[in-house]
Amino acid sequence: MCIFLRPTLIIDDVMQAALCAAAKRGVDVRIVTPGVPDKKVVYRLTRSYYAPLLRAGVRIYEYTPGFIHAKSYLSDDTTGVVGTINMDYRSLYLHFECGTYLYRTPALQALKADVMDTLAKSREISPADCRRHFWSRMLDAVLRIAAPLC
Repeated sequence: MCIFLRPTLIIDDVMQAALCAAAKRGVDVRIVTPGVPDKKVVYRLTRSYYAPLLRAGVRIYEYTPGFIHAKSYLSDDTTGVVGTINMDYRSLYLHFECGTYLYRTPALQALKADVMDTLAKSREISPADCRRHFWSRMLDAVLRIAAPLC
């Protein structure tokens, strides 16, 4: 199981392909994003990535109590990352954001407990939640062009 807690989901094609490939080969990939946005444009951009990920088998959740700002990852209860790293262009290439890599440490149990608590308070997104009309898809495409600036 691989779980990502993210305040935004602004990913490039390589990351999207990697997440889809992992899900297609049987990895239980889950992503949690905020159910309540802090910025409406970023929220819309985040949701524009849902449909292709869902089609590949990635499970996506929105945290229902409000905004979630966690930036953590948990994989197979043996590996985790907690830090300030967003999975977007600006965080990875322009900012000096960092994270703590956790490997087979007791701290992973606390991270897993937090992740499971967060999942319990989240709503799973279905493909029906992603249906949009033509002009919405066009707006999403324009937003994706500007995504490296967000």
